[in-house]
Amino acid sequence: MSTFADSSALVKLYADEPDHEVIRNASTLVVSQLARVEVPAALWRKARTGELSPDDAGLLVADFEADYFGTPDSLPRFAAVAVAAAVLDAAAQLAAVHSLRAYDAVQLASARAAAAADPSCRTMAAFDLQLRVAAATEGFGLLPRRS
Repeated sequence: MSTFADSSALVKLYADEPDHEVIRNASTLVVSQLARVEVPAALWRKARTGELSPDDAGLLVADFEADYFGTPDSLPRFAAVAVAAAVLDAAAQLAAVHSLRAYDAVQLASARAAAAADPSCRTMAAFDLQLRVAAATEGFGLLPRRS
């Protein structure tokens, strides 16, 4: 079984934030190509705000990129959903239906594309409340699970 992780969840793989253990314990992760930009941007933002040193942010970005692209010794850690025209079309509809911000709509559309390709991918890891509500409405189980 795989879990679709939005960028807010992926950042927790690298930075010690609340609920990071939930994401670090997830097995197979599927991501949107948006993560290629969003995760490094979030890590560098942590350096600008003083949450991380620039050196630590650089190391964490390098770790993410090794996981995203793979290395000469290892395959990529994530399966990435391409941000293709069909995903963007679905995102435009989801933004209207669920009142989502643009990139959250692309994340949800990517999760739906992942679930269409792999029916076992019916869990979404996200930390934005509006995105979580939309994902649940679209039939996804949520990580972290909250009562």
